[in-house]
Amino acid sequence: MSKSKVKYSSSKQFIEESRNELVLTEFEVLNAEATNFPGNHYGYNDTWTLEKFKKKLKINVIRIDNLEMEFDIIGVDPSVTNALRRILLSDIPTMAFDRVFMFNNTSIIQDEVLAHRLGLIPLKADPRLFEFRREGDEVGTQEDTLEFELKVKCSWNPSRTKDHTNPEDLYRDFRVLTSHMKWIPLGGQKDLLSPDAVGPVYDDILIAKMRPGHELDVKLHALKGTGRDHAKFSPVATAFYRLLPQVKLLRDVEGEAAERLQKCFSPGVIDLVDAPSGGGKKIAKVNDARYDICSRNVFRHEDLKEDTVKLTRARDHFIFYIESTGALPPEVLFVEAAKILSQKCRVFLDELKSGL
Repeated sequence: MSKSKVKYSSSKQFIEESRNELVLTEFEVLNAEATNFPGNHYGYNDTWTLEKFKKKLKINVIRIDNLEMEFDIIGVDPSVTNALRRILLSDIPTMAFDRVFMFNNTSIIQDEVLAHRLGLIPLKADPRLFEFRREGDEVGTQEDTLEFELKVKCSWNPSRTKDHTNPEDLYRDFRVLTSHMKWIPLGGQKDLLSPDAVGPVYDDILIAKMRPGHELDVKLHALKGTGRDHAKFSPVATAFYRLLPQVKLLRDVEGEAAERLQKCFSPGVIDLVDAPSGGGKKIAKVNDARYDICSRNVFRHEDLKEDTVKLTRARDHFIFYIESTGALPPEVLFVEAAKILSQKCRVFLDELKSGL
């Protein structure tokens, strides 16, 4: 079994690459360990300073909407990016149903299962406007609780006929949706909060299905919490990052080989353009390496894997993706994560000082 080799023109090129890029070969990933720390490379000043960090740090927003944001973080250590990811998942507070009071449940869904389903419904409610409920407090207040009620009773449709078979025609309120939830303001919440800013993110989330005679009468308390307490409090559906892909063509690839090369990558990575020599031939050209998903399919072709393509990843360029559950916009979530990370650093520094 032969291994693809990476060639360097000089030791300086090798050092520069090991400091800045990860190299993907047929069977391994090179330069996985970081080497840019003080004293490791002669002639390089790798001491950390705030000014150098500010100069290198860049954040570029690629796309953004109400729920999703894709952006680039450039010039930071992977530990910083991973810290932001972990904070997004588990440390940013949100509001979620945590107390469920069942007054009547004659549906086929058990109380425990129904309570769990209700807890996972994403809520529109700015957690920054509320306090954490104190341990042991059973009665909610306007400062720490949002109260909702869910009262639904399924009945026969009086205008049905014997020919009707569709539940839409046979029953009324046989689907229990989040639109059936009603917000009950506590204290002065009605004056402080807009009804449009409080409630489930989506009105069409299915909670249960019922038949005539089934009834739900439930009161719910939404409390403030974090993903460390329970996953229902996590403000993101997902938050992840990956290193920026880099694809370099080392030689011209024409004709049928160029078509095979294009198929080795995700759509949009490699384009086929007219060859300078003419004759109707097509030549491969890197269009946008950002779309590469690290498949390494090119190494399956004997005529392409040697001296044709070099696959690398930028060591300090991260493509970050945030998908919010809807409680807060993704750009706000990122700012809140940065604030929490800053606070954690201050606490750590204070503990270091107190231990000296």
